[in-house]
Amino acid sequence: MGAGDAGTVTPAGGAATAAEAVREAVERAAAAWEAWRAAGPAGRARALEAAAEALLDHTEELWPVADAETHLGETRLRGEIARTAAQLRLFAGVLRDGGYLEATIDHPDPEATPPRPDVRRMNHPIGVVAVFAASNFPFAFSVAGGDTASALAAGCPVVVKAHEGHPKTSELTASVVRQALPDPALLGLVHGFEAGEPLVTHPRVAAVGFTGSLAGGKAIQALIRRRPDPIPFYGELGSVNPVIVLPSADPAAVAEGFAASLTLGVGQFCTNPGLVFVPADRPEFERAIADAVAKTTGGRMLTAKIRDGYLRGVDRIAGAGLAVLARGRAGSAPDAVAPQVFVTDLDAFAAGLPALAEECFGPASIVVRYGDPAELPAVLRRLPGSLTATVHAASPGEAGGLVPVLERLAGRLIWNGWPTGVAVCWAMHHGGPWPATTSAAHTSVGAASIKRWLVPVAYQDWPAELLPPEVRDGNPLGVPQRVNGRLVRP
Repeated sequence: MGAGDAGTVTPAGGAATAAEAVREAVERAAAAWEAWRAAGPAGRARALEAAAEALLDHTEELWPVADAETHLGETRLRGEIARTAAQLRLFAGVLRDGGYLEATIDHPDPEATPPRPDVRRMNHPIGVVAVFAASNFPFAFSVAGGDTASALAAGCPVVVKAHEGHPKTSELTASVVRQALPDPALLGLVHGFEAGEPLVTHPRVAAVGFTGSLAGGKAIQALIRRRPDPIPFYGELGSVNPVIVLPSADPAAVAEGFAASLTLGVGQFCTNPGLVFVPADRPEFERAIADAVAKTTGGRMLTAKIRDGYLRGVDRIAGAGLAVLARGRAGSAPDAVAPQVFVTDLDAFAAGLPALAEECFGPASIVVRYGDPAELPAVLRRLPGSLTATVHAASPGEAGGLVPVLERLAGRLIWNGWPTGVAVCWAMHHGGPWPATTSAAHTSVGAASIKRWLVPVAYQDWPAELLPPEVRDGNPLGVPQRVNGRLVRP
């Protein structure tokens, strides 16, 4: 089936993959690597754009399969397919830009101290990448999601371990994307909990990407430690995404935005606002939040395992002695959950750390009353790393003292907005200190995420005819080059 063919694709059942089949998928991916790498940025860009078109062409087949497995609904899933296609197109643009190569040339300088030889450096693909699909985004963070798109763009083959919550969606997505690739082995797919070990420990796997729980991330780290050679692990694990509401903020706007963000997708977002700090002398904030949350309705969560984890999480918070500020409705489905918001004061919250700052995955949050904004930095410094931190205020000057603390706490700082919803763009950073991610220097969303799958190679006094074209004099491929310290764009 050609890249532009919108014919019917039938999903497979997603049965567990035997260890030998996992190893074979990695070997096939490794065998396809050199040809994919040799396709160059232009060839890979065309393939990514064709994959984007293929996903859009198959939208009418993809979303119903995903809805049957995840209960996320047509509107959300159509939007997620469009987002996934947009991610693929973004990386086609990254490839055509060429800046990701970081092509650098330092000509020889015998007068330098010490004397400098001719040195040229550029980035190369790291090798086969193992990707663990996420539960909460069956398209955008799964088989064809950001990890896969960025790794393929870098020139790496990918083997994905499908999430058990949407195996048929994973199979169907893989079959659609493979239409656009020159070799279907460039996108392998395996299933089952047991597939993780042979995948992560395979000697041809050069890096791992993961979106999931802290426990899952630690399990993968343990597998990597068993390898004779360490490999990079880029995991997104857990985040409470604190929101600081300063006295000048508007209570009604804060409450409305908070309730919507808390319950979006039944709270199953890594950027769910799990902590909200409000001024104790402005009780209208609590009243507005309580009223807004009481009007919300929860739904079915992605899997029974996730639902059970949410219920344990709210029991843990209640067991710590926090009062319930508001509870929404559970919805009509027999296994739907109710949004819940708890409340405490700053001293009690600080005394309950670190347990009270553990992520509760789902539509649950804690409202923390504070007396003076000057008290907040000491407590914020004790919070675990987060993907986001948000400030609501009418005056920028009111938040000046918080900025240095928040810059060390989270990878994305939001002003008068809400953390759910992550733009796919060049400037985005979707990462943060542990346990939000395993590497705060890297992002899993946006153009910069390609850097995870690249390694630099320097060429010293190398013969010109053996140099990659990206670092040759004359710049035959027209990529950005930094020559003797100056960035030169064609």
